[in-house]
Amino acid sequence: MCRHLACLGPPAPLGEVLVEPPHALYEQSWAPRRQLHGTVNADGFGVGWYAQDDPVPARYRRAGPIWADLGFADLARVVRTGALLAAVRDATVPGADGEAAAAPFAAGPWLFSHNGAVSGWPGSVAALAAALPVEELLALEARNDSALVWALLLHRLRAGDTLGQALADTVHDVAGAAPASRLNLLLTDGAAIAATAWGDTLWHLHDPGRRVVVASEPYDDDPRWCEVPDRTLLVATRADVTLSPLKEPPS
Repeated sequence: MCRHLACLGPPAPLGEVLVEPPHALYEQSWAPRRQLHGTVNADGFGVGWYAQDDPVPARYRRAGPIWADLGFADLARVVRTGALLAAVRDATVPGADGEAAAAPFAAGPWLFSHNGAVSGWPGSVAALAAALPVEELLALEARNDSALVWALLLHRLRAGDTLGQALADTVHDVAGAAPASRLNLLLTDGAAIAATAWGDTLWHLHDPGRRVVVASEPYDDDPRWCEVPDRTLLVATRADVTLSPLKEPPS
């Protein structure tokens, strides 16, 4: 469905993480190596990043493939950051909502991406949507399943949940309403990364105290990449990575 990546580390050009590695997210847009659903991620892309001393991230999103965007090459070469989240998209419904449907979604200090699909969309999660305040439903950026998952997650974050707790509870609720869903979620606030493995691949690369990368698949052949088991919550900082099993909702 998609490939996504989040990174915390020393400030570096976007391209050092997203373009230059031999199997970077840029290449994964047309030649993913471990994607379980879909083959080409050409239905949009986006990158969000944090500037020094500014907790609110900037975003660059487009509706077309990343390789066709000449402006991104310059952006990736000159913009430096110590924290980013980026994604390339294979849309469940091609063309729906264009750029607005491309991750990362953003609000306040948070950036979010969803790799997967909500089964039975939209009827399966109608009750979850109906439980949200009307103003939050009206604020949806797009009409796709990822935008609703983001709204459910954002509601919990604004209520004070930690990154990991908000992700775990959102996956539990959506999987309970739509059991065949694939819910690999990726979230950052610029200081930590939280992610779930639920139906697709997830990996992490950790250089303790310096850099941590969480991605749908490795961007190179470094032997330090570790695969995250399915049905797992990952929470990472530059200092450490914690993995916790996710509970299956009752059938």
